Amino acid sequence: MMHSLAQELNAVLKGSVPGSFLSDLGERIYFPHGIIAQGADAKKRAKTANATIGMMTQGGKPAILPEIAEELPHLSAAEIVAYAPTAGNQELRELWKQSIVAKNPALQHTQFSLPVAVSGITAGLSLLCDLFLSEGDALLAGGPAWDNYELIASARRNAVFKPFNMLADGGIDFGSFREALQREEAKGAVRLLLNFPHNPSGYSPTVAEARTICALLKEGAEKGCRFLVICDDAYFGLAFEDDVERQSLFAYLADMHENIFAAKLDGPTKEDFVWGFRCGFLTFAGKGVTGAQYDALTQKLMGLIRSSVSCSATPSQSLLLKAYGKPCAEEHRARFRAELAERYRKIRAIVAARTDCAALEALPFNSGYFMSFRCADAEALRLRLLEESGIGTVAIDGHTLRIAFSSVDADQIDAVYAAVYRTAEALPVRSTGKDRVP
Repeated sequence: MMHSLAQELNAVLKGSVPGSFLSDLGERIYFPHGIIAQGADAKKRAKTANATIGMMTQGGKPAILPEIAEELPHLSAAEIVAYAPTAGNQELRELWKQSIVAKNPALQHTQFSLPVAVSGITAGLSLLCDLFLSEGDALLAGGPAWDNYELIASARRNAVFKPFNMLADGGIDFGSFREALQREEAKGAVRLLLNFPHNPSGYSPTVAEARTICALLKEGAEKGCRFLVICDDAYFGLAFEDDVERQSLFAYLADMHENIFAAKLDGPTKEDFVWGFRCGFLTFAGKGVTGAQYDALTQKLMGLIRSSVSCSATPSQSLLLKAYGKPCAEEHRARFRAELAERYRKIRAIVAARTDCAALEALPFNSGYFMSFRCADAEALRLRLLEESGIGTVAIDGHTLRIAFSSVDADQIDAVYAAVYRTAEALPVRSTGKDRVP
């Protein structure tokens, strides 16, 4: 069924010349009243704190690694304005592949493709769906989910976006996960999107949970079902508890079973704090997949890139190459990660102390840029926080309010969370939708 926002736009265009020329995609597409729209609202009105966007700020300004800042005036003309190769700078691609292995030692003896540079992780996801998602196919993902997943799968590809309830009882809701898998396994093929650290909850599986996820997929594969598993690793590397799985699930799925094919979406935008660089990477792995087959998939990706954005931006890739060559780069990244961990710990202490508040329930969180509350009316709470306290947050759905602590300085956290709890308690009491499965 076409989204109601698309229907509203089509009604406005009805009878006009441009309206008569709309393609099927043109009719389905819409701009969601989600993170970007609510972020724009907060940018105008959030005078106290803007906790809407997944970007790390310091003193209200974007954080930037010294290695990036100091190189900006020193790029050559070729490093700034020349076209980049369609699949990205070859040296940077090879360097990123080496970094994937360094961060995921389980891949040391596994064959996988050379990463292809894409114009951000969102673009990479869209390219993957262009390549592997046809009209009517189902894409499973843990809910509550980032709004772009549905926009890409349903509006762009006319596929079926199927969120399952991802969290329950302080961790992964394996009951909902198993049920979702079994429904699709009966059709012989499963397309699954796994996003860890999860946006909007800020949860990553524990070591034990990661093993269980992999075991369930392997079990289905051994029964003859084929799996495409997309690992959205946008916030990779930001784990704040000792029991969190440190490696991407891609590392374990890469050589697990002939019926499992994995695609990894990652990049420097979040890992290296360069959000506006719009540079991501797309990497493939599958047991038994040959070098020639990886090359064929890369060629198809290049065709999709060539026929859309042509190539990724050159300056971003040039700056990253220079920054990665500096010995102190990891030290500075570690400082930023430590600052995010400090914010996390402050919020964890606040949430642990507020078990008396019936109006809010924190979803499990242990990693990434975000945490979320389950509440009775997320949109009402968002608007009240913005109007009365000048605090910007995001209503992900009717019952989920996301707070991006990445963009809230540590010295603001106490005041922001005090306002969130105070405002939630002042709203009319209704069901929090705790038992609702998206």
